[in-house]
Amino acid sequence: MRLKRRDFLKTSAVGGIGILGTKMTKGNDRDAADRSSDSFEFEEKTVMELQEMMKSGKLTSRQLTQAYIDRIKTIDGKINSVLEINPDALNLAENLDKERKNGKIRGMMHGIPVLLKDNIDTADKMKTTAGSLALLDAPVPKQDAFIVSQLRKAGAVILGKTNLSEWANFRSDNSSSGWSGRGGQTRNPYILDRSPCGSSSGSGAAIAANLSAVAVGTETDGSVVCPSSINGIVGIKPTLGLVSRSGIIPIAHSQDTAGPMTRTVSDAAVLLNAMTGEDKSDNITSQFKTKGSADYTKFLDKNGLKGAKIGVVRQYFGRNAKVDELMEQNISILKREGAEIIDVQIPTLRQFGDAEFEVLLYEFKADLNKYLSNRGGKIRSLQDVIDFNEANKDKEMHYFGQDILLKAQQKNDLDDREYRLALLQSKVLTQDKGIDSVMDKNKLDALVAPSNAQSWMIDLINGDSPANYVSSSSMPAVSGYPNITVPAGFISELPIGISFFGKAFTEPTLIKIAYAFEQATKARKKPKFLETFN
Repeated sequence: MRLKRRDFLKTSAVGGIGILGTKMTKGNDRDAADRSSDSFEFEEKTVMELQEMMKSGKLTSRQLTQAYIDRIKTIDGKINSVLEINPDALNLAENLDKERKNGKIRGMMHGIPVLLKDNIDTADKMKTTAGSLALLDAPVPKQDAFIVSQLRKAGAVILGKTNLSEWANFRSDNSSSGWSGRGGQTRNPYILDRSPCGSSSGSGAAIAANLSAVAVGTETDGSVVCPSSINGIVGIKPTLGLVSRSGIIPIAHSQDTAGPMTRTVSDAAVLLNAMTGEDKSDNITSQFKTKGSADYTKFLDKNGLKGAKIGVVRQYFGRNAKVDELMEQNISILKREGAEIIDVQIPTLRQFGDAEFEVLLYEFKADLNKYLSNRGGKIRSLQDVIDFNEANKDKEMHYFGQDILLKAQQKNDLDDREYRLALLQSKVLTQDKGIDSVMDKNKLDALVAPSNAQSWMIDLINGDSPANYVSSSSMPAVSGYPNITVPAGFISELPIGISFFGKAFTEPTLIKIAYAFEQATKARKKPKFLETFN
């Protein structure tokens, strides 16, 4: 039985290779001849390891950036995860190398390449389109998204833009995760005919395939967690308010956030440090001063499970026997490493889905209209997007339609009583009567659940319709609370993740637990097909 989009949001939304083709801006190849074409020495390297190499003089940021550009050109034709390479990337890297040579080190991200999901504004030579052909000719954003300006200040090299499920998978009930009109279909690097999940599909697949050091995704419900877990990497969906929403093409301000997508928990902590901060144009980030942390890497404790009290949310079990078996093995590891484990039930777990969907429809219309109006150009509203798709059916709607966009367009403004009641209901059921209630009652440090089940076959005709699928993203997503997924093993060569989530601004505790679990299991393995290129 097909999952309705409002149910499947928790697995893939708000979240043929290159069906319409992927157009990349070619980088300068003058360093390429200096490296062997049959090996990639930076595979699985962490940010900290890369920093040590640059500190010792064995590596420059320019060399590293060129290596990733070459890697994308060599491998990404199979995966289709990167929409375009930043034509300024090598110049940015060279300037950061000069700073390093002159004794200026901005921090752990200095000279580190990062890929950005294509719904994050960059005021440069790249496009920001949310994967839609409607925005392909839109004006360049007037300024960087706040998180991009933070990354630049931290010394990151903006390497390029990644493909995504178009409009962050909030276009149709019958969509295929990882497909966009601009970029075509992204594929799972572990088994290429399997879905990469979404909507941060390109970011997840690219990091799994070692096409960049780190990447940034965005989430409304599952769009960082699902593609991270299904592509065998670490993803952090932060507390709402820890990371600015400014300059990110929206779905819903009451749930939207950007988050790190990396191969290790340590890299995720480093990237989170660089992304956070108070943004005067997004007042929700005022909480960062009192509730955020200046350095999340200090919580990387391999003994972090000792004495931790973790609740296993058993309602996520019973749908997939293979996932259940793998989770039981991992729960045993949590116990072995010193955690106290108890089974818990969240009484409101399946009670807020309809309210959430109403909120997303209302906020999508209001927030997108505001964004597009400020962006300028021919497409200035949701109705303009709908009209464009209708006029360009052969390119935008030959696989699936825009039924969700049409539903959103029918909604009134945010003063509507239906919206206000749905927002109140969704927050009460996921916060006060949901996560807060069960954690306070049982005095828990975190909740744990499977992140995902096995990835499903890509099906552009019928869209996403996985059987016996498991996902735990919605409760932390709707509440606006933090969620971290970590590789937990494999089923039939497909990655499975485990999620640790908890109360607002408990990232330090979750990072400590996730890191200790990661160090105890070392469950991540690179995709086998990469061996062909090494």
